[in-house]
Amino acid sequence: MTKISLVYSRVIWKSAGIEESHARVKLTMFKGLILGILLCLVVMFAGVYFYFAGGHAPVAVTDPMMPMEKKFAHMALNARIEKDTAKLQSPIPIDEQNLLAGADTYKDHCAVCHGIPGREKTGIAAGMFPSPPQLFKGTGVTDDPASETYWKAKNGIRLTGMPGFKDHLSDTQLWQVSLLLANADKIPDSVKQSLAAAPAEH
Repeated sequence: MTKISLVYSRVIWKSAGIEESHARVKLTMFKGLILGILLCLVVMFAGVYFYFAGGHAPVAVTDPMMPMEKKFAHMALNARIEKDTAKLQSPIPIDEQNLLAGADTYKDHCAVCHGIPGREKTGIAAGMFPSPPQLFKGTGVTDDPASETYWKAKNGIRLTGMPGFKDHLSDTQLWQVSLLLANADKIPDSVKQSLAAAPAEH
């Protein structure tokens, strides 16, 4: 082997050794990064666990909301409703008979939390968190499709006090009350009188 070949071979071996050393350093750094991420996740989940297990979470009605609580709750709810109601349409017409029937269902099952036109919020509604919307004040849910209100009445909303009525009301009753609320700003006088005749709730 000539001197030039020998020198060239040594350069190649040295270069290969440097590359191998760099590869080992990169691998070590990558392992350290993965380990750091795993440790951060463990610490984060441990912190969340002890936050709730230690009684620090705001669970009383009078407690303030947790950071981002409202945003994430609405995000999840809206996504689920949009998915489930994409092709859902009322099987019954919007007529006086169905609106009157919806008013009867509303008085029996909804008014205590969501109010009666012209009346103040009940003590039960005032003591709930989140506060139940008063559906005959302002826009109520008249800007929502009836299918959205139907989904909420049928399935309820977890951790809000809103029950699901699918095991207690018929599908027709659920649609009747949903159509009533979707058209709360233009119900006929007969329906207004029926609602006004509801007994006072406390």
